Amino acid sequence: MGFLFFAIGATAQTTNTLSDAEIQGQQLVQKILAQWPTENFTNTGVLQIRGGKGTRLEIPVECQTVVTATNWQTIYKASWTNMIEKLWVMHANDQSNSYFSDTNDPVPVPGDIPILGNLFPGRHKLSDAEITTPFAGSDFLIADLGLEFFHWPSQKVLKKEVHRSRGCTVLESTNPNPSPNGYSRVASWIDNESLGIVEAYAYDANGKLLKDFYPKDFKKVDGQWQVQTLVMENVQTGSRSRLEFDLKK
Repeated sequence: MGFLFFAIGATAQTTNTLSDAEIQGQQLVQKILAQWPTENFTNTGVLQIRGGKGTRLEIPVECQTVVTATNWQTIYKASWTNMIEKLWVMHANDQSNSYFSDTNDPVPVPGDIPILGNLFPGRHKLSDAEITTPFAGSDFLIADLGLEFFHWPSQKVLKKEVHRSRGCTVLESTNPNPSPNGYSRVASWIDNESLGIVEAYAYDANGKLLKDFYPKDFKKVDGQWQVQTLVMENVQTGSRSRLEFDLKK
């Protein structure tokens, strides 16, 4: 999935007040955020949700990436509980992500869509609190799909090590104002070759480990890094969500 490796709009800090580890963290994030997808593509797949009490649910999902001259967007569509839930994650240079959602509404025609303003009549722009709610009832928060933690002001490189058979840089992202449902800190292992996430641990507002996120089977498809399977486990509730795409399509 392209969204694992592409996000844009982090807020830079002045480097004269940062430690070496913080400067390295800011530089690494800037490299990650500078990657834009090079072409439009659509992947279809299934979101499998296993509740903490053993309940199971499968939801068809489509993910469309649209690249324009001035910005790019990722559109997620989940068909569940007799409705279609859609989420737009909008990215542009030097701007934070913007999130929009609705249900049972057609996907907009691709084009140069502005990031700010009333994009579509009736389309709901999500607040900071709303992006810390689950997508389609899964363990993935809406903010996870925009890799929002890369946009936090505090980024620090901790060390370099091999993780899951990949050479990685360990990055610590800290949220100065975590919401009750959000994360206070994320430790992520960044693949040195692709700059994609190999694994990430997310901690709750009280600093306790909350989730384990790990992509599987990421590879280059037509020159772009994509991931076939994403797994998000909630270690506190025992629930688990698996998003698997058919990259052949």
